[in-house]
Amino acid sequence: MKDNTQRNRNIGTSKQGHGQNNSLTVPKPVYKTDGRTYYEQLGKYSQSSHMVNDQEFIFIIEDTYKDFYHACSIEDVLYVLKEIPEEDFGELKFIIFRQPKRKEQRSVPVWGKLIYSYEFEKEYYPAIILEAVPKDGILKWNKKEFVEAQKEFNRLKSDGHCIVEENGYYQITLSPETVRNTLLYRILLHEIGHYVHYLEIVERPIAAVEKIDFNKYLDEMDRRWNYFHNSIPTVEKETFAHKYAAKIREKLL
Repeated sequence: MKDNTQRNRNIGTSKQGHGQNNSLTVPKPVYKTDGRTYYEQLGKYSQSSHMVNDQEFIFIIEDTYKDFYHACSIEDVLYVLKEIPEEDFGELKFIIFRQPKRKEQRSVPVWGKLIYSYEFEKEYYPAIILEAVPKDGILKWNKKEFVEAQKEFNRLKSDGHCIVEENGYYQITLSPETVRNTLLYRILLHEIGHYVHYLEIVERPIAAVEKIDFNKYLDEMDRRWNYFHNSIPTVEKETFAHKYAAKIREKLL
């Protein structure tokens, strides 16, 4: 009954994704011959297929710049995915180790994001993106940040990052080990949490209906997506994802 391409093309703003405290705003470019978003415009990459509890995941590894690196390995992510309940996978398929563009790094960088409909080689599936980080990565954190940002600062401390207090800000030095902690045990799990929240609000209630024709199915998907995307407060979405991540992280550790 489900047509995955049509389903994803009919979820309102289907390209919309979630990011971890994402303050980076990069406008969608207009291409004459390519309508993909900036995060779908990959450079040179390799890919491989791996099964987790009878579900296929496609890993796409984009080559990094000389001064960047991917902090997690495929094996790292597979280890975490094996602890996720099978029903929480939904149609999640793509795991992307992405190299952010220079202009993105000059703005406020992000660790990763969830994309509900990601185009890769003419297929459309949900994807989780984990960003490469600079080898000499340093973050400056304003001491006067608002409450939610302060919570994220405390999470960075718990990830083990080296933090030094300076005048008016904290300097956070990123190491491969601590970045791996952040990406693997928080960001990956957090974005899966966003996806599970989406499943609970949008897809699972529809799947519970025994008989529904395809057009009504698409209409209901649109209605529920619009409610999920536009009506549920961001704080509520973030709280759900943080709780989900903390639960799995505790199990892993």
